[in-house]
Amino acid sequence: MPIQKVLVVDDSKTELMFLTDLLQKKGLQVRTAENAEEAMRRLAEEKPDLILMDVVMPGQNGFQLTRTISRDPQYADVPIIMCTSKNQETDRVWGMRQGARGYLTKPVDPAELQATIEALG
Repeated sequence: MPIQKVLVVDDSKTELMFLTDLLQKKGLQVRTAENAEEAMRRLAEEKPDLILMDVVMPGQNGFQLTRTISRDPQYADVPIIMCTSKNQETDRVWGMRQGARGYLTKPVDPAELQATIEALG
């Protein structure tokens, strides 16, 4: 299934703008959320083909939210790519264990993001 709709979850407006711009230039539809609560509302409104997830956010963090989404039968088929400043191997392993299908560290490399999305598509 080709990826067309992406939900970007990040508490940084700068990061949201950067990723939205990047994805829209690739012809993708982008919706954004700044926290876990907003992300769950966006999911209920319209199921995306892909989620880009920050880890460090107020309230529920990206690891917890990834686990919640990937274990929900309604959304378990939506791939999640973590985009985070947490660059330790243990963070990557933990993120993948929570259900993430990709793990990119910030600043996100546009070519790497594109390759990761294509690998999932």
